[in-house]
Amino acid sequence: MTTDKNADHARVIAFPPLLFGSTLLLGLGISYVFPTPVLSTSIALRIGLVWLSVGVSTLLLAFRGMIHHKTTIHPKGATTAIVSNGLYRYSRNPMYVSLTLIYIGVSMGTNAWWGLFLLIPLLLVVQKGIIEREEEYLTRKFGEEYLSYKAMVRRWL
Repeated sequence: MTTDKNADHARVIAFPPLLFGSTLLLGLGISYVFPTPVLSTSIALRIGLVWLSVGVSTLLLAFRGMIHHKTTIHPKGATTAIVSNGLYRYSRNPMYVSLTLIYIGVSMGTNAWWGLFLLIPLLLVVQKGIIEREEEYLTRKFGEEYLSYKAMVRRWL
């Protein structure tokens, strides 16, 4: 168990929604300057809305699981429980999955293909700078309980 209050959180490199949002804005900006529409506007919008809807629904369910277990949603907060039911039975990181789905939905819905190209480096940064650091923190804090959960549930999907 971690006893130092200042160390009782994952040392992530950035607030995940800010990282996803800023990368998405960069992709939208590049697509505005250098448009690369691949689909018709109506088809792109329909596909984007599907991805966006699934992403928002997933995010709300993931939030609900964390709130139900009275643990923090914010990566700078102290985690008080391992959530392993609901969406967390299938993914250790359903919030990051949902942010990815939302990102894809907005990029596709706006025909901003540059945003999709930027998704690959974004996910590498999320993996190394956020998820792996959170996993180290949870292993330190919860030990065998987290390692057992980690062995049973995939990181992404």
